Amino acid sequence: MALFDNLFGGEKNAHEAVAAARANGRNTTMDFISNIFHGFIEMRGDRRFGDDKAIVSGLAWLADIPVTVIGHEKGHNVKERSQRNYGSPHPEGYRKALRQMKLAEKFHRPVVCFVDTAGAYCGVGAEERGQGQAIAESISEMISLRTPVISILIGEGGSGGALALAAGDEVWMLENAIYSVISPEGCASILWKDPSRVKEASERLRLTAKDMLNLGVIERIVSEGSSMFEDLKRVLAETLSHKLTLDINELVESRYNRFRRMGYTS
Repeated sequence: MALFDNLFGGEKNAHEAVAAARANGRNTTMDFISNIFHGFIEMRGDRRFGDDKAIVSGLAWLADIPVTVIGHEKGHNVKERSQRNYGSPHPEGYRKALRQMKLAEKFHRPVVCFVDTAGAYCGVGAEERGQGQAIAESISEMISLRTPVISILIGEGGSGGALALAAGDEVWMLENAIYSVISPEGCASILWKDPSRVKEASERLRLTAKDMLNLGVIERIVSEGSSMFEDLKRVLAETLSHKLTLDINELVESRYNRFRRMGYTS
């Protein structure tokens, strides 16, 4: 399949896409980092509370371009997933990500974000430490960041926890990833008080990559074929090389206008 093939062979319905996005063995952020970048140096901590392992961030090279890489990380086995809090960040995770974004801005280093979370952690401690504020600050600062930003949804894109790393110049999405304001289970429980209607909720939410492309929420759909990493590396390098040549004020204004246009009908 071509890298950004919008016509799916064996196209999945919405409920099947949800299952695929959550499947065991699916590539995580660390898999993308190890297969696309080289020389990765992880940067930890938010300098306020601690280090949240649900988000990884650091410096790396994409071909000959120095970049900052940030992403949700779920882990591959029970032990890793427990350590990573199943990819649901605490506020210090988003503050760590924002610290790396601002450092990238200082040196005009492009930022690449990998999004894969069911949502931000909603525990008492996270709320006490300012979860909502941390997400809002991440979105606000990312929108105005004075360096190129590309966000790629690689699995689940759940609510504000995903949006906090998805306010990029362009947003791409793997063909079997999902992006939604709420999980299908949560939607069915809230709207109909009936969790058995999860399949219907999946369809109603319009959460597939094809839905997102049609709605103008994303720019590209990434095929998950055997050459995915190789092709993604090439296209990322080409895209970021081009964006580094653009006037920074125009780049930031274009990013802002991208999100302002969403949902607008004349």
